[in-house]
Order: sequence, then structure tokens, then C-alpha cells
Amino acid sequence: MELMLREGDYVPDGQGGVCTVEGAQELLQRVLWKLCVRRGSFPLLPGLGSQLWRLPGVKPGERAALARQYVAEALSDEQGLTVTRVLLLPGGGNGTLRVELEWQGEALSVESAL
Repeated sequence: MELMLREGDYVPDGQGGVCTVEGAQELLQRVLWKLCVRRGSFPLLPGLGSQLWRLPGVKPGERAALARQYVAEALSDEQGLTVTRVLLLPGGGNGTLRVELEWQGEALSVESAL
């Protein structure tokens, strides 16, 4: 069980505490966090995070392959998690990353702005 985060802040439970998540929601929160943290930004955990922040500086034709590589690298330590698809979607700014996953036979997905 982990504390619930939304937009970088803990979510209050309305009773003076914070909400928690578990199971698939806990996994999705951890996945999103790993994808958003810059790889190497924590000196004691240099393998934590992703290199997705590099994508805007890459030629458009190379972005999809690099996005798949960076996602796989960031999530490689998650036991029982399979990345089934990585999509770069158009949108405001540099677009949106959609990652489709499978965990314990359940299809899951997360999205994050690039």
C-alpha cells in the first residue's frame, strides 16, 4: 500500500490523513512516477526514472523507437509487468505518451504529457 499522489501532491482523505492505493492502482502510480522522474536525478538510485525527457530533442522519425526503449528501461525492475504498447499521441506542447501494460492478466494503461 502506498500514499496516493495527484499532480505531485498527496491526496487528503477528508479526515486529516491521506488516501492510499493498492493493487493495480498502486502499480500504475509507481509506473507513472518512474516514467516522469529523470533517470539519474537521484544520486543514490542512479537507475531510477526514465530518459523520456530527451524525446523532444530527437528527430520525429526516431521518437517512437526511443520512447519504447526508454519505457522498457524505466520499468525493467517491475516484477510481472509487461509493456505491450507505447504510443506517442499528438497534443499540446510535445504531445502525450500512452503506455499500455499487462499485469496479472489485467490490461492497464497510463498517460503522461511529454
